[in-house]
Amino acid sequence: MSAPGPRRRAVGGTATAPVTRRTLGPDDFVLLVEAAVPDLDLAGWLAGRRAELLADLDRHAAVFFRGFDVRSADDFGRAARAVGPELLGYLERAAPRHEVADKVFTSTEFNAAQWIPLHHEMSYSHNWPTHLYFHCAQPATGSGGATPLAAERVITPLIPAEVRERFARDGVRYVRNYGPHLDLPWQEAFQTTDRAEVEAYCAASATEFTWLGDDGLRTVARRQATATHPRTGETVWFNHAHLFHVSNMPPEVAGALLREYGPEGLPRNAHYGDGEPIPDEVVGGIRELYRQHAISVPWRRGDVLVVDNFLATHGREPFTGDRQILVAMSDLYVNRSVW
Repeated sequence: MSAPGPRRRAVGGTATAPVTRRTLGPDDFVLLVEAAVPDLDLAGWLAGRRAELLADLDRHAAVFFRGFDVRSADDFGRAARAVGPELLGYLERAAPRHEVADKVFTSTEFNAAQWIPLHHEMSYSHNWPTHLYFHCAQPATGSGGATPLAAERVITPLIPAEVRERFARDGVRYVRNYGPHLDLPWQEAFQTTDRAEVEAYCAASATEFTWLGDDGLRTVARRQATATHPRTGETVWFNHAHLFHVSNMPPEVAGALLREYGPEGLPRNAHYGDGEPIPDEVVGGIRELYRQHAISVPWRRGDVLVVDNFLATHGREPFTGDRQILVAMSDLYVNRSVW
């Protein structure tokens, strides 16, 4: 019989909270909550505190939990469910991931040497998670690998008025091409091998679709450029134009893909909602705003970060060595005014 492991401290929602609290960024952006005692179970501490955490998210946009006892994907899943009991799956994927526990996924599995620009999760879709949860199972064993965050309350007013007005009027038109050798296979993106299921999803979300040969699929969807927060009522910049736009690819890669597939055959691209091209400098300026105003907190093993997906963007710094950040999502928001 094996010896029992270290005992966790579970603290009820009405107990005096053995934690410290301080902000990490300017203007009350990102709250750090640190356990003041060892072996404090995060799921137990969060139980009954959903309203308190939502109030913190409304104010700070992101809350970092550090020093709590979160040792596994299952521990992380329990903590996330203490806030959002119904965790979400991941359809209409834009990046490869693996599910490592029930509704707990690996973070985006892109080349470690590349930046992932800051963005709102699934803002290219007609529905998206309100809350995101990140867990550091393994910080980068070499260098880098932080998850930068930027406050949309800062970014949105800095976007030039003429840019905001054009996007607000026309929205964003996304063109995606799925295939075994071009971006994700549609079977992975939609988590099915049944074409009828994909067609039903597209019909329900006002997404045009075209089957291309045996294994190809093209989708075209017009989506929002801004979104209104369901609790605070703030309207913020909320789209993937700067991430999906062809200018986000290395020039040599973009050039080769354009020569081979043409502008409508790119793995993904973004236009104004009326179909007009978006100038490179417009989306480049937005990417730069996010980078200029981002803050990064180096990960420590066991950290958990909760992000309000409306009020903050997240990205990924390049890294070396091994790194594993896990992700969960909750509180699905459905855009009832699909373009």
